Amino acid sequence: MTTKLAKPIAIIAGAGPGTGASIARRFAQTYPVVLLARRQSSLDPLVQGINQSGGTALGIPADVTQPGAMEATMQQIEGAFGADCTVAAAIFNVASKFSRAPFLDSGAEFLTSLEATARGASNFSQAVLPFLLRAAGETPPARLAPTLIFTGATASLKGGSGLGSFAMSKFAVRALAQSLAREFGPRGVHVAHAIIDGIIATEQTREYMKDKPDAKIDPDWIAESYWFLHSQPRSSFTHELDLRPYCETW
Repeated sequence: MTTKLAKPIAIIAGAGPGTGASIARRFAQTYPVVLLARRQSSLDPLVQGINQSGGTALGIPADVTQPGAMEATMQQIEGAFGADCTVAAAIFNVASKFSRAPFLDSGAEFLTSLEATARGASNFSQAVLPFLLRAAGETPPARLAPTLIFTGATASLKGGSGLGSFAMSKFAVRALAQSLAREFGPRGVHVAHAIIDGIIATEQTREYMKDKPDAKIDPDWIAESYWFLHSQPRSSFTHELDLRPYCETW
């Protein structure tokens, strides 16, 4: 792909099966999408499906938690879409490492989830924000404000027994999202944080509460909620929303 495209693009980090794939397909209805994941093999089926259905998708294997990975990724994107390309939407959907372990038994691994997720969110944000700001500064302004969305979880709001590492990582991303919203919102970039409070319906969770198929969150509706955030006018930005099944206790 070497031809410059007239449209801005959307970037989804963590574009694996489930939520990431649903987000990619939803945003691909309007934008060329760049999909990031650690392994090319997890990107290929999704990229192929979007391209075959009339969209435009580019998959780039990238570990966003590694220094320099996002810089190299953005150089690839500029090579594909042009040095003056803009980003309409960027979604950080990278999963935190989930493990339940007693705090006193966790040892040196306790900070693993925090370091990986917080660093990944920071690397991603630093890489995409210049492109989002470029879009925000266009004249006339785009109909939809450039948007940066972070996927959160129940643990973004409350810790749990044995979940200290996971909760710290989700708290950190939420704090980053709030800070970026306050810094870049006045410059026209919509920064939002979504709390996904429940089990997501995926192949891995198929057996969970299978007698109640609507007890799990449909990833397509997560994607639709992210599009809702992206489509809000500058006069009515939502910073945080939460999604949960009807039967989830909270």
